[in-house]
Amino acid sequence: MTTSIRNAGLPADRTVVELTWRENHVEHWIRFGRAAEDQRLDRHRRVVVFAPGSIFAFVRWAGNEHGTIISRIDIVRAVASGEPFQTLPFVRPGGDILLRITGWPKVEAVLKVVDAIEALGIDPADVAPDHWRHIYNRISVNEPFRVYSAEQHRAWLRRREVTR
Repeated sequence: MTTSIRNAGLPADRTVVELTWRENHVEHWIRFGRAAEDQRLDRHRRVVVFAPGSIFAFVRWAGNEHGTIISRIDIVRAVASGEPFQTLPFVRPGGDILLRITGWPKVEAVLKVVDAIEALGIDPADVAPDHWRHIYNRISVNEPFRVYSAEQHRAWLRRREVTR
């Protein structure tokens, strides 16, 4: 599987995510993010490519006849060539992990946060990275977290403009 992906001619400065979908067995998907490329390898596998600086949510679920084996969500910022990164299964080379949550109740809580942000008319890929870190820190210890607001988002967009 990895050989065909490596030989797909994808740019070296991009973050590559390998997705697999075998219903009720292994389900990997992108919950949000703007892919620069999306390549179908076969009926069950795809490769999604993100440009440096892109933020995306990668959800992994696996189960068998006895139920869920693993459920996980990672919110990641794609890194530029030469930038430090953390490794993550199915993500090459890795990324700046803003949020890493395991276990269905906590994964579901993160998915509800994503839904609430979308309900504000905000693309979760544009949310301040610090907010994703805040959500990770609070959910991982079962504490309440701040809700992302339109005002907070406007402030983040202004700050981002000034610091570019």
